[in-house]
Amino acid sequence: MRVAIPHNLDNDTVRNRLKSKSHEIGDSIPGGGAVRTMWPSDDRMEMDISAMGQNLHANVDLEPGQVVLTVDLPPALSFIEPMISGAIRQQGQKLLT
Repeated sequence: MRVAIPHNLDNDTVRNRLKSKSHEIGDSIPGGGAVRTMWPSDDRMEMDISAMGQNLHANVDLEPGQVVLTVDLPPALSFIEPMISGAIRQQGQKLLT
């Protein structure tokens, strides 16, 4: 699954906001979840997510004008991909503001 979240910010601002609010990501997962973040480069945040009995790995890439989250959903969650992508867009906008 690939979700693009457009914005009008420079990447330094986006990076600072994501770093300062990364502890809030797990709070936005329905039923709660644990999220561990790492920054292997200035423009990529990696996340290990444990939620709904699943362990997922996601990448968040900072691009000019947008943040792109990429995650491989397991078959058990693929049927709710539209709901997940909508929630990611909504919560992503909140993290960037």
